[in-house]
Amino acid sequence: MRINKLALTNFRSYNSLELELQPGAITFIGDNGSGKTNIAESLIYLAFLSSHRVSNNIPLICLGNQQAIIRAEVQREDRTLQIDLEINASKANRARINGNPTRSQREILGAIQIVYFSPEDLDLVRGEPGTRRDFLDRLLITRTPRLAGVIADYERVVKQRNALLKTRTSAAALAPWNEQLIKLGAELTAERIALIEALNPYVAQNYANLNEVKPASISYKCSTEGVTKDVDTNITILTTRLDEVAYQEIERGVSLIGPHRDDLHLQLGDFPAKGYASHGESWSIAISLRIGSFNLLKSEGASPILILDDVFAELDTSRRIQLMSATKLAEQTFITAAVESDLPTELLTQKFYVTPGVVKKGKS
Repeated sequence: MRINKLALTNFRSYNSLELELQPGAITFIGDNGSGKTNIAESLIYLAFLSSHRVSNNIPLICLGNQQAIIRAEVQREDRTLQIDLEINASKANRARINGNPTRSQREILGAIQIVYFSPEDLDLVRGEPGTRRDFLDRLLITRTPRLAGVIADYERVVKQRNALLKTRTSAAALAPWNEQLIKLGAELTAERIALIEALNPYVAQNYANLNEVKPASISYKCSTEGVTKDVDTNITILTTRLDEVAYQEIERGVSLIGPHRDDLHLQLGDFPAKGYASHGESWSIAISLRIGSFNLLKSEGASPILILDDVFAELDTSRRIQLMSATKLAEQTFITAAVESDLPTELLTQKFYVTPGVVKKGKS
């Protein structure tokens, strides 16, 4: 999979930008704040229908405008797709595939598969559980796009249920929301557990490849004991547990069980990575999670695009080599860097130089 052409209109710092792109590695070089990460962000938004940097659409749209447009020509083996996404400030986004309007923007999910790595990924180790849940859910969507609907519906149910709990509503009013919480939560939990089991060997191997002494592993840390990869088992367990905490939920005004309270547990040797991993070990775990995700998708027949956003300057030689090995497996890799000398000398790329609002092609 690769992007042949990318066009941005009123997206972030770009009133108008058109790029023709080659397979292989592509670098965008420019000072911090010049807009190179905005290009990476546009592709991430197309892949996930959300930004990895902000939680709403308004910062994505150039000041004074009501919409931004991302247009990409995607090459997938022997076929080409034209994906257009209109990002709106005050109404629902609209999408087109090969010029044809879609009923929902979600229909473009899966058209572009991306694995990205950025300095913010240290939060996967050091940050809050929500960051790790988001990592899992984005990988789930990349593998199985239909799960975007399950995740969105589950989040909507939790929000509505919490609003009702805060009013100390009746059991009858909660009943339909309980049913949906259990059904959607059971499926999402099962999918996350199955994903972690599939991902764990790749994370462990990537971490070992970095010549780290302690072994690394990942597992699912659940707010409800006994859940598994089996949806029916999870429905039974969540139903029982929800009855047990009913009084506490009314008293506290919040949903106390379900995948919105779960976590991805990172283990380093005999200790949890959070709180025990050194700065270097934290980088190694973050790299292993991202490159492990890439390896997993490749093993399942996918060909994801790799995005490495401003990370080479942060890494030592062994960790740079690990990322370099991943770029050789990807059909196309987007790399951003503030300083050209931060890039490995052996990296042969198509180069673009970025200044605010302007991208100029350089010599490869």
